[in-house]
Amino acid sequence: MRAFPDMADPMTAATLDPALPPDATAPLAHWLAHLERLHGQRITLGLERVRAVAERLGEALRPACPVITVAGTNGKGSTCAMLEAIYRAAGYRTALYTSPHLVHFEERARRDGVPLAAADLVPAFAAVEAARTAGEAVALSYFEFTTLACVHALLAQRPDVLILEVGMGGRLDAVNLWDADCAVITSIDLDHMEYLGPDREAIGYEKAGVARTGRPLIVSDPLPPRSVLERAREIDADLWLAGRDFRHSGDRQQWAWQGRARRYGGLAYPALRGVNQLVNASGVLAVLEALHARLPVAAQAVRQGLALVEWPGRFQIVPGEPVLVLDVAHNPHAVAALAENLDAMGFYPQTQAVFGAMADKDVRPMLERLDPLIDAWHFCDLPTARAARATDLQALWQGGTRRADVAARTYPDPVAALQAALGAADPAGRIVVFGSFYTVGGVLQHGLPRRGAKHLQA
Repeated sequence: MRAFPDMADPMTAATLDPALPPDATAPLAHWLAHLERLHGQRITLGLERVRAVAERLGEALRPACPVITVAGTNGKGSTCAMLEAIYRAAGYRTALYTSPHLVHFEERARRDGVPLAAADLVPAFAAVEAARTAGEAVALSYFEFTTLACVHALLAQRPDVLILEVGMGGRLDAVNLWDADCAVITSIDLDHMEYLGPDREAIGYEKAGVARTGRPLIVSDPLPPRSVLERAREIDADLWLAGRDFRHSGDRQQWAWQGRARRYGGLAYPALRGVNQLVNASGVLAVLEALHARLPVAAQAVRQGLALVEWPGRFQIVPGEPVLVLDVAHNPHAVAALAENLDAMGFYPQTQAVFGAMADKDVRPMLERLDPLIDAWHFCDLPTARAARATDLQALWQGGTRRADVAARTYPDPVAALQAALGAADPAGRIVVFGSFYTVGGVLQHGLPRRGAKHLQA
């Protein structure tokens, strides 16, 4: 449930006149700054406020198409991206809401794979504000307000399918306002424990809140907490379990999938890289089968969608000298997957890391997991009060490393850290930029970074 300001837009709250309330003609940056002033970026759980405003908006927020809701700790965004790509390949008009964004706020609301223009979003912001302040004003968090506005704008495009990514948890997340025709739970691990509970069982219960009675609940986590299964039985959801209702197999060349009544063979691996993407893709194909009566999809669309899917910042490999690896892994489970993926890339004579993270994250196991693979650390500050200071990250690393041959430095921002890494790069090496969305988004503010290694400057 995190909201991030638009890092690429020079108009910020500091440059806007707070005495001027936004209206339907105001720029999107004005609206985002207005929301920052109203509530800031505090996390607020509960559906009472967002439901009250949604009821005032009426039909504008009632989907006329199937809704797919995706919850989980890691793999949500990749699952959404594959669903979007396959349904687009099948000829459907898709609408996708996801959060947070990497660089531009507009990335959160995609129509047919393309972010909505600010001009399409602003009227929805104005409509939500009008409903919020009609009669007794309702206080909405940044995430609640922007979720209502983005879905309002997407539904105005009259999509054939609406795909919603949960921000945090599920049961009390604003996205759970909409009843899912099919819900998905990806991997479940320890994250946001101060809000969701101390262990996988408590967190699983929160995520299972997206399930609905009599409707499919696809669980792609191969070892889900018992709380997920119990919640599904309690409400009589149509539970689809990996390994029972659907499964996948494969070799180094291709993979196959089998569900309750459908199967696919000879599939090429998804264009999204990483050892965990086959687990995500298997859950996606279960969704396709569960909704096949309403949204039939041919096998060719499955193959095309998986071949063409893109999702920036998720083990994104940018070829060159050196190779760049961009990954928003920001919890121990995701960093463990990143480590496996880095191992699978083969030999590199040098691996440097650019890392920045939020202060409330369990950073120590992340650093310990990657420490054997990293030859130089570049810790960076991030442009938010919630971020850990680079000097604190460096101290954590120094307190746990066993590498006497590795140096670490600190930098004021991700761009400065990346430039330092490029300056020290072995042309045959790689640089891993990971951690917070702010870290990866920071180096992508002006597009993919140009290589600045010394051998390319001659």
